[in-house]
Amino acid sequence: MDLPPVKVAMSELNKELLDLVWGRPPSGGVSPSIFRRWTQGFVFSQSERTALEQFEGGPCAVIVPVQAFLLKTLLFNRETSDWRHISEEEQKTVLCSTLTEILESACSSSSTEFCLVTWAKGQSLHTHTKMKAQSKTEGTAEPESSQPPEEQQQQSTALTAEDLGFERFHSVLSKRVVMSVSDLREEVLSLYQTWKGCCGVLLFLYSVILTKGIENIRNEIQDTMEPLIDPVHGHGSQSLVNLLVTGHAVSNVWDGERECSGMKLHGIHKQAAVGFLTLMESLRYCKVGAFLKSPEFPIWIIGSETHLSVFFTKEMSLVGPECPSEQARRVFQSFDPEDNGFIPDSLLAEVMKALDLVSEPEYVRLVRRKLDPESLGIILLGPFLLEFFPGQDSGIPDSFPVYHYNGLKQSNHNERVEYVEGTALVLGFEDPMVRTDDTPVKRCLQTKWPYIELLWTTERSPSLN
Repeated sequence: MDLPPVKVAMSELNKELLDLVWGRPPSGGVSPSIFRRWTQGFVFSQSERTALEQFEGGPCAVIVPVQAFLLKTLLFNRETSDWRHISEEEQKTVLCSTLTEILESACSSSSTEFCLVTWAKGQSLHTHTKMKAQSKTEGTAEPESSQPPEEQQQQSTALTAEDLGFERFHSVLSKRVVMSVSDLREEVLSLYQTWKGCCGVLLFLYSVILTKGIENIRNEIQDTMEPLIDPVHGHGSQSLVNLLVTGHAVSNVWDGERECSGMKLHGIHKQAAVGFLTLMESLRYCKVGAFLKSPEFPIWIIGSETHLSVFFTKEMSLVGPECPSEQARRVFQSFDPEDNGFIPDSLLAEVMKALDLVSEPEYVRLVRRKLDPESLGIILLGPFLLEFFPGQDSGIPDSFPVYHYNGLKQSNHNERVEYVEGTALVLGFEDPMVRTDDTPVKRCLQTKWPYIELLWTTERSPSLN
């Protein structure tokens, strides 16, 4: 028999939790403006019924991973094809299903204990006291409401979010502990108004952290002094994004583990359900591994210098098994860590061996002379692929529809949060074509598809910021 959820006060966990999320700011505490930016719920756009809206910069580190998993459910786990037009009841179902999936992913494999952080009993109504007192002083009556008590409670909390303040907010929280996935689903659904309410994003983030375990997260983060939310700019760290996307709060985006000066640095441990690409790779600040570049579903979180958005399509061939030429490109590039597009000719034999090509010394010398006829000492990627993998079909269609999501109103046309539609063409390096404009979104996608071209239905390319 399933046990009822256990409710626990948060006070004993507050300091550890706050240090992990917000760090240890100076005596002034967490900036009120940054905290205010994070006090929003999961709210669907009025203009796009399956798109979540982000009010201000900062909480995209939580909202965008939730949006990516929500799209996965809408596009690939539902029978209906009309994924953009859903009822309010379907919004409730798909959001709660998405939050449950992310919580399940965060839960340790050795545990089935899930933690849900919510308002302490009776406390959220207490935040309404100031409004009641003010209305009596002014001699005005509070309007009657036909809403259920729970919805009135959430509205009152949202109306006084700024009055709460950082300290007050954290003094009125409790956590519910459930011990099975079926109970988790029921509890998440029962808290739908809480997730929509003023602090739903933070409450969900805290739920994920406590479900994962503070100590487990500290063991995965590379720099334990770096908080999950930057105390100066208010953006989420890569560890936070990775935690929500993969269930592991590792700080890096490469595959597996690497050693550096005797330290073991953790990367992504297996293929992710949704992917991650970043403009930082096009600027050569990092290298995203195949587990994030080639996810299970064709949905990618896109990182700019300051913001996260989502690029997605229904074209499953984009995440199908690698064809030989794609594998060859990946192996060649692994010997070219600076992404120069060439390798020293001294590494040619190793690349050929790694690809199970004939690598006898005499044959390698012949290939070297053919690929480097001017004896420059380098082997270019393009001629190498043409030599060994000419005209191979990757299985990707010539063109297919794509979409881009950015949750910030000010980043959308007419400040309406809507998907930007377009058409993508993924070509080979030898295909002649008039190239489209060089835009941040295209440069970011080129880290996955070097010869991608994008034709958007809007006059301007979608914004990554």
